[in-house]
Amino acid sequence: MAISRAAVAVAATVAFAGAGAGTALASDVTPDATQVCQPGTLTATTTQLGTEQAGMNHAGTFLKVTNTSDNTCTFSGYAGLALEGSGHTALTTHSEHGNTYFAQDPGEHTITLQSGDSAYADLVWTHTGASTATARYLQISPTGSNTHSVVAFKQDVDNGRLSVTAWSDTPPTV
Repeated sequence: MAISRAAVAVAATVAFAGAGAGTALASDVTPDATQVCQPGTLTATTTQLGTEQAGMNHAGTFLKVTNTSDNTCTFSGYAGLALEGSGHTALTTHSEHGNTYFAQDPGEHTITLQSGDSAYADLVWTHTGASTATARYLQISPTGSNTHSVVAFKQDVDNGRLSVTAWSDTPPTV
């Protein structure tokens, strides 16, 4: 009988400690706290935004990422990029972060997106015919994770080399 009383006492202590810890954690979290954007909540695409980026064998487009969740969330950094050929075959891709031929890099900083809001980055490549990667699709990972969007991207890209700016809550000025 002494064993069962000890077991009950231990169980009661664990339950009480767990309840206290849960209560403390719940009171420390504010309902308005903005969370980091979770995988699958950001959808990426390309857009011209009414501006053509072309000159001196350079071409470019804007990347646009939209928060498709119902919650406000944050993220930062540079898009992860990968070129795909016909049939979605992987092509060797080299991404350079920083200024592009057409836009200044805003630098890595935190972006806060409410539901439905978008952020932008500038994407540029050359097309002189040097070791051309004939791309048909582009994988865009908003945060560099494994979660990505695949968009049509019918471009010849020299050496599979892409230049991209950091994400910004406003489109880069070109």
